[in-house]
Amino acid sequence: MRVEAIPCLQDNYAYWLPDLGVVIDPSEAAPVLDRLAGAPLRAVWCTHHHHDHVGGVPELHRHFPGLRVYGSGIRPIEGLTDKVGDGDTLEGVQVLAVPGHTLDALTFYLPDDGGHAFTGDTLFAMGCGRLFEGTAELMWRSLQHLSALPGSTSLWFGHDYASRNLAFSETILPTQRAPLPPPIALSEERATNLFLRADDPAVADALGCAPGLDTFRALRSRRDRF
Repeated sequence: MRVEAIPCLQDNYAYWLPDLGVVIDPSEAAPVLDRLAGAPLRAVWCTHHHHDHVGGVPELHRHFPGLRVYGSGIRPIEGLTDKVGDGDTLEGVQVLAVPGHTLDALTFYLPDDGGHAFTGDTLFAMGCGRLFEGTAELMWRSLQHLSALPGSTSLWFGHDYASRNLAFSETILPTQRAPLPPPIALSEERATNLFLRADDPAVADALGCAPGLDTFRALRSRRDRF
């Protein structure tokens, strides 16, 4: 499946799936319309309701009458036409509920072609989203859910926070990794993303916490202050 990243705002990414006629997380319409260059847009998939992920939806509606807009519906999204939830399928793409950053957070996962996962603000390169609505328990469970996907899965993030996340990670444990733009293989994140490694005794020992949720909570708290 072809995926084209569309930089938006300061550090956001929207994604254009030309084979499906779908855009994911259009924070603003202009860059999306420029990338489409007249190609038809059939649907928008929203990972969550924050404006920096859905702000372009109303204008895209004006350009494409009949546009379908998919999201969880747990939080309001202007222009939403279809509610989807965990276990639903869109064009062969599986919908995964991953609450934590927000209660309505979704990941869109395509198992074919080695796997592609559009994680929104749940999982980033070397990091994870802030807990605006959910709890540490919810986010840790969601990250474990994503980490269980095949290691070949290409991860497509909602923001480019890689350099800052890498700098934070270096304060906990050294890593040889250089920050990279999406996509990044899940296997790489499993090996280097401390938030996915919260159950690793080496990470837990570096923080003086019990592996698992306690370590994840300590990591998130430190990252919030970094």
